[in-house]
Amino acid sequence: MSQHPVRIDGREVTTGTSMEILAPYDGAPVGEVPRCDPTHVETAVAAAVRAMREDPLPAWRRAEILDRAAEVIAEPDTFEDLARTIAVESAKPITTARAEVSRCISTFRFSAATCRTLAGEVLPLDAAQAGEGRLGFTLRVPVGVVAAITPFNFPLNLVAHKLAPAIAAGCAVVLKPAHQTPFSGIKLAELLIDRCGLPAGWLHTVTGAGREVGAALVDHDDVAMITFTGSPEVGWGIRASAARKKVSLELGNNAPIIVEPDGDWETAATSIAAAGYSHAGQSCISVQRVFVHEAIAEAFTARLVDAVQGLKVGDPLDDATQVSSLIDTANRDRVAAWITEAVSSGARVAAGGTINDDGTLAPTVLTDVTADMQVCRDEVFGPLVGVQTYADVEDAFARANETRYGLHAGVFTGSLATAKRAIEALDFGGVIVNDVPTWRADQMPYGGLRDSGNTREGPAYTVLEMTEIRTAVIAR
Repeated sequence: MSQHPVRIDGREVTTGTSMEILAPYDGAPVGEVPRCDPTHVETAVAAAVRAMREDPLPAWRRAEILDRAAEVIAEPDTFEDLARTIAVESAKPITTARAEVSRCISTFRFSAATCRTLAGEVLPLDAAQAGEGRLGFTLRVPVGVVAAITPFNFPLNLVAHKLAPAIAAGCAVVLKPAHQTPFSGIKLAELLIDRCGLPAGWLHTVTGAGREVGAALVDHDDVAMITFTGSPEVGWGIRASAARKKVSLELGNNAPIIVEPDGDWETAATSIAAAGYSHAGQSCISVQRVFVHEAIAEAFTARLVDAVQGLKVGDPLDDATQVSSLIDTANRDRVAAWITEAVSSGARVAAGGTINDDGTLAPTVLTDVTADMQVCRDEVFGPLVGVQTYADVEDAFARANETRYGLHAGVFTGSLATAKRAIEALDFGGVIVNDVPTWRADQMPYGGLRDSGNTREGPAYTVLEMTEIRTAVIAR
């Protein structure tokens, strides 16, 4: 199997050694990509610096490129090819993969709109005596070369959430896609250059191990900003290593949801059965901890278990499949071990908990879980939901907040007062009322607190991160 090249400085690049990508579901070869090294990073960064200096793109051109990208991705053949690529390399069910491609289109459209409206402000200098007769204003200028390091779980749209705002801001990019799922990002970069009018010098892709390629990007003096999505351990390590750079981190979560007896708890159960297990639970805002009022706990749990047991598990390319494999067997076995640990500490398996004949982990519901169990304490990133009960909603808020994460939380309630209180009390970057915390719109400010990161994504917000304020003052 020959290497699929990456684009660096306008050239197709292969290397002497390859990384073989295997399909998580059945282990079949997907393809090979170059195993880049720091010399490729050096070439890519130098070319990106040169492009920004010698070939700056005015806002109208950047906006046209982004609009064109949305149009190209929406073409039926391109759309389906990208969806199948996502499904094969990440084991995301094809229907969910198609939803990711649709979201990618929105990400480019919102980035184009942000590009066209990006502006500074007029400064009221004559509000001070010394400013009389002077004109002051600010501009938003590109921060510089952006290194985009992306994860495996959304291998297309999370690449788009870094590339599209960078283009809107006027920043050239060096992309390092996840080593498990590089093809979605590679194809997106090729589309931008080959079909959307982005000059080749503005986007470069390097594939390889994080300890080599990622570290070289983090350490490079000419990289002005790093945008990273992944684990807290890696993310905060990058932040510590790059103290003089802008570093935007979107990290993990341990998403709680509170179900009140006056809320639509039947819809909550059905929604959690989707939100806790979509892409085998491998989403930062996948439902993980469920707090249900003791008055409805038995009926709610029965409905949840029934819905989870009805999920279709299997081949990601089957349109009927709702849940497929984790990204690799090591992570499958890790989640299985966490289930065993929870059961040994008093939890009860209400659904799943076993490995199926095809190697997939059955969608699992645990009851009687407690805060000290790893399935509640850490981010599972697998097809597992734990159910706890409560008597007082203030206690539920407090228990939901007992986490080192802080991305999204949710509450189902029929009370406006409880909804308002939840928004006040839940210490998370986003609080979703009467829907699951897994809900996200691509234009909203998305990000969290503590070990969930330090930024807000969404094109309008990311572009601000990728620009600097330049103050201009004109004297008489």
